[in-house]
Amino acid sequence: MELNNLKPKKGSRHAKKRVGRGPGSGHGKTAGRGEKGQKSRSGYSRMLGFEGGQMPLHRRLPKRGFTNIFKKDYTVVNLADLERFDNGATVDEAALRQSGLVNGRLHGIKVLGNGELTKKLTIHAARFSKTAREKIEAAGGSCQEIS
Repeated sequence: MELNNLKPKKGSRHAKKRVGRGPGSGHGKTAGRGEKGQKSRSGYSRMLGFEGGQMPLHRRLPKRGFTNIFKKDYTVVNLADLERFDNGATVDEAALRQSGLVNGRLHGIKVLGNGELTKKLTIHAARFSKTAREKIEAAGGSCQEIS
């Protein structure tokens, strides 16, 4: 057995339907598109969500709410995650990215007070929650907000 004489199993491959090749083929004249109508024309493509002229679902549903285009999204870091840094270290965005806690591009970092902090750290971040600030300062560290 060699690569040049391998063949697929009989019946596993179907011949491509060749439409518009004369009346003897069984797919001549209208080429399987039926008679008149939009779908029989060349260049036809249905709009996404088209329901045959019925009002599409995305237009039938009521519009609600508001999206603030000026909203700022912050990457969240918990105090329990900051426990991996050495005592007395300065933790900023570069240090957090290097440790793998932060990736992607957002408007800054927000430190939340989930977990305990036992080390004295100087933390530079865009925002701090109230409990995070209290726990950092209780451990002897400091919080510096950057904008």
